[in-house]
Amino acid sequence: MTTILMPGPPQIAVRVKRSARAKRLSLRVSSLDGRVTLTAPPRISHRKIERFVFEKEAWLRQNINQVPDPITVEIGAQIPVLGQAVQLIKCADSRIWQHGNDLYVPEHKSNIGARVLGHLKTLARDQLTKRSDFYAAELGQNYSKLSVRDTRSRWGSCSQDRALMFSWRLIMAPQEVLDYVVAHEVAHLEHMNHSERFWAVVEQLYGDYQPARLWLREKGAELHRYRFAD
Repeated sequence: MTTILMPGPPQIAVRVKRSARAKRLSLRVSSLDGRVTLTAPPRISHRKIERFVFEKEAWLRQNINQVPDPITVEIGAQIPVLGQAVQLIKCADSRIWQHGNDLYVPEHKSNIGARVLGHLKTLARDQLTKRSDFYAAELGQNYSKLSVRDTRSRWGSCSQDRALMFSWRLIMAPQEVLDYVVAHEVAHLEHMNHSERFWAVVEQLYGDYQPARLWLREKGAELHRYRFAD
């Protein structure tokens, strides 16, 4: 994968991805973080790709400007934990701990974002495992393993070998939304499709899932605004 740099301000990096399935040039601006990707057929020349990119400069800048600014995770900032706003506060301890709506982060650790990220991933794994175990037991099914990643295109998945995968960012969503995603993926242990029978299992496990689906569609992208690198 190559990158085309468009001079700024701001400078725009366009990642070029060649695909045998592509029939034409296509540009995409991610609504999550403004990342720009161009998909191109295998045999098209780099010069033609560059020309196409610069012809679309006005369109690119307009769409990038519509992407919400990122939120840097640092002392004093607020982040959601299970849907509740929590403020980051410096402390002299050696560990991160939460009291009410305050999250205390060791002040002697320079990489605040990385520390908070590690804390959230641990919380996410614990919560997602707990809820997966619960729903799998309700269904009388077993999963082979559970992994937590920072996925961009999906909140969870269930593979043919019965492995569950979830976005750790679900720990920032309300509890009922996290529960819905877990119930959805656990239901795939019984039906590896989105048939009426599958959705009946989701409803059996979770109840009315439409509000949680709507929350993800309308507000899920907000969870990707948080940046954890100092």
